[in-house]
Amino acid sequence: MSNILEVENLVVDIPVSAGMLHPVQGISFSVGRGETLCIVGESGCGKSLTALSVMDLLPSSASRNADRLILDGEDILGVDERRMSDLRGDRMGMIFQEPMTSLNPAYTIGNQLEEALLRHRNVPRQEARDRAIYLLEKVGITAAASRLRQYPHQLSGGLRQRVMIAMTLMCGPDLIIADEPTTALDVTIQAQILLLLAELQKEFHMGLMLITHDLGIVARVADRVAVMYAGQIVESGTAEKVFGNPSHPYTQGLLDCIPIPGKTKRGAHLGSISGIVPSLVGDLSGCRFHDRCDYATPECTAADVDLKAGESTDHAYRCLLSPAQCAENAKRKVPA
Repeated sequence: MSNILEVENLVVDIPVSAGMLHPVQGISFSVGRGETLCIVGESGCGKSLTALSVMDLLPSSASRNADRLILDGEDILGVDERRMSDLRGDRMGMIFQEPMTSLNPAYTIGNQLEEALLRHRNVPRQEARDRAIYLLEKVGITAAASRLRQYPHQLSGGLRQRVMIAMTLMCGPDLIIADEPTTALDVTIQAQILLLLAELQKEFHMGLMLITHDLGIVARVADRVAVMYAGQIVESGTAEKVFGNPSHPYTQGLLDCIPIPGKTKRGAHLGSISGIVPSLVGDLSGCRFHDRCDYATPECTAADVDLKAGESTDHAYRCLLSPAQCAENAKRKVPA
C-alpha cells in the first residue's frame, strides 16, 4: 500500500505568556491510500494541532517544523501559501468538528459546494452544480437539488455535517482529515456519519486521518491507530494489535474506561485514570505519563522515553516496561 501522507518528527511550538508551549513533540506517522488512521487521545493532547499542521492552518504565532512532510510524493513542508491554497480542498480536505462554524451563514449550500470545484477546476458552473447534487445524494441527503438553495441554518446538525463531507469530496481529494466530525451530533447520527465516512473512503480509495477521543469509534473504523498523550505518540500499530495487546499504561487506562458487552457486569466499576495532563510549557523531560502511571519508577523521570517495537513490527509503544510486563499489567487491569 502506497502512502498518501508521510509525517516525520513533526514539532509545533507556540509562545505563551508563561513561556514556550510544546503541544506537538516530534511525532511521526503515515496514512496509506485507502487506509484509515485514527489518532486518539484525551482533550489537550495535540490531536487537532497535528491536523492543522498538516493543513498548514496553525495560528500565526505557532511555528511548525518537521524532517519530512510529504503528500503523495510532494514535499509540502516549505511550499508557499499560494501552493498550499491550491492543495487544500483539492488534493486534501478537512472536516472540522462543528459544521455550523465551518459553513458560511451568508451563502447557500449550493454556492459553497460549487465554489470548491470552481476554485480548483476549470469547469462550467452547471458541471459544478451537477457534481454538488451527485455528492449530496451520495452522502444520503434527499431532494438534493432543492437543498442547494438552502442556507446552513435551515439544516440540522447531521445534515450540515453531511454537506461538509460532500464539500470535501467535490474535487476528489487523495486525503481527508476528519477532526472529531461527530462531536456535536447525537449518538444515532454519529453512527450514521462514521459509517458514511468509512463507505466513501473505501469507494473513492482515499486516505482517511480520523481524529477522535472515542475508542469505540476507533474500534469500528480504524485500520491503524496512533494514541497521543501530552504531545507525543505513546502507542501505534494496527487496530488489532493496539486493542488486542495494549502495551502503554495510558492505552490500557483508556480501554479500561470502556464497558465491554458480555464481560463488564452490570453495576461494576469502570476504570479511570487519576490526575490530569501535565503542563506542556517550558522544558520537558522524562515520560510524560509518569505522574499518572501505576507502574512508574524513578527511572521514568530520568530521560525522555523513545518509541520501541512491541511484539511485532507493526506495533510500537513509548514505555520502559518490556512487552511481557505490559501484557501482564493489562491482564491485571481487565474490568470484572
